Amino acid sequence: MDPWKDIGKLSPQELKQLQDHKLHHFINRHLYPFSPHYQQLFKKNNIDPQSIKTVVDLKRIPFTSKKDFIDPANLRKSIDFVLQPDAQKIKKHWPLPELLKLKALGFLKGEEYVKDRLGREYRPIFITFTTGTTDKPLSYLYSNHDIQNLYTSGSRMLNLFDIKPTEYIVNLFPFAPHLAFWQVVYGGLSSCALILSTGGGKSTGTEGNIAAILKMKPSVILGVPSYVYHVLRQAQEQGHKMESVKKVVLGAARVSSAFKLKLEELLLSMGASDVSVFGTYGFTEARCAWAECPSSNNMSSGYHLYPDKEIIEIIDPQTGEVKGEGEDGEIVYTSLDSRGSSVIRYRTGDFATGGVTWEPCPHCKRTVPRLSSDITRISDVKDLQISKVKGSLVNFSNFSLCLSEFKEIDEWQIELCKKDDDPFEVDELIVYLTCKDSVNRAALTDSVKQKLLNMTEVSPNQIVFISIADMIKRLELETANKEKRIIDRRPKV
Repeated sequence: MDPWKDIGKLSPQELKQLQDHKLHHFINRHLYPFSPHYQQLFKKNNIDPQSIKTVVDLKRIPFTSKKDFIDPANLRKSIDFVLQPDAQKIKKHWPLPELLKLKALGFLKGEEYVKDRLGREYRPIFITFTTGTTDKPLSYLYSNHDIQNLYTSGSRMLNLFDIKPTEYIVNLFPFAPHLAFWQVVYGGLSSCALILSTGGGKSTGTEGNIAAILKMKPSVILGVPSYVYHVLRQAQEQGHKMESVKKVVLGAARVSSAFKLKLEELLLSMGASDVSVFGTYGFTEARCAWAECPSSNNMSSGYHLYPDKEIIEIIDPQTGEVKGEGEDGEIVYTSLDSRGSSVIRYRTGDFATGGVTWEPCPHCKRTVPRLSSDITRISDVKDLQISKVKGSLVNFSNFSLCLSEFKEIDEWQIELCKKDDDPFEVDELIVYLTCKDSVNRAALTDSVKQKLLNMTEVSPNQIVFISIADMIKRLELETANKEKRIIDRRPKV
């Protein structure tokens, strides 16, 4: 069964009509009647939910952001985003034909059956959390309906990767109540492929993961980019072969073309052939992820969206103005088919250069909209509690892009500090590098300094070469859910 069959070949006009219909239905049958937060928001802003008929009408609704989930005086604030139906709300907000259907079910199968059916659709049964990178972890609840959507998104992703039921998969994402791990689990279950979830470095350790790959001989490996690279590099240094691996799927971090090429070359050196490396994109609030399809030279085809499940707007992060097709801006998410924790017009804080295109994919020919994979965090600077480094405003994503292009560099970390640890002294930037012994370190130092200066307008004070063992500890590759790639040690004043 093709998981894209209902939407994969519809025209943009048909897809937009579908979104208009689903948006009006979702807001009036589910969100407004049952969401304490949005019912209050609509009333506060004098918005009639019946007046939201098309995607264009969304601009009348205020944005939601992470700060709306946080209230020091109310630790259960996030529960206000969970849909909470009861008999009184259903009678008040649902139209007569739907009420008559429920009543008929009650006559035919009993009131307990109706309660159970509604319970299975709305009752929270599963929970994940944000990683807490920028704030305290926040909870997001799933009903059985949402779990089915997780199956659907996982099935669509694996279908994009052309993963067959006969293939073996090794999942290196860490065991955690986070979206990335569970999206892979449900994707694997939906595909009927045999999947081993090792739990990443914290559970079986790097040696255990290498042993699992060598024994299972998977065609697909999934995980966080830095840890997948770490495992493969260790396997190469130990002289292992990995001819079986054909596809590598990466998530929970941005993946550049240079990094994809580095992974491909690493696998080719271990006997693999025809390797494809895929990036994925997701965030906790959406409770799903999106993926690229195969393309030549591992170039990104863009993340293939699910227009029957969500609306993605691109806005000017300063003014909130909705941007046009292909224009740069912040990613804003609206659910069309959720039941547990539900958000509309959610500002992700992620900036997409190239926005969204509605052109058919030139590789797989699907007609669903595609989101540019050139995504950075708008809040990179704020999250590190800085405004400038050495007098220059810095986009920290450029450090990753720059250092990933050096084939000589195995791992890297950037540390920000103050001279002599004096909070009133000048900023200092230290780059830690790990590379092979055969590399000309003096020449590499000069090249890194020059390239960083060109891309970020900041030149490092020091470039320090350390062992791979020390780097693993600094990055917490085997112990943390996300590597500690950029560290800010500057004292707060």
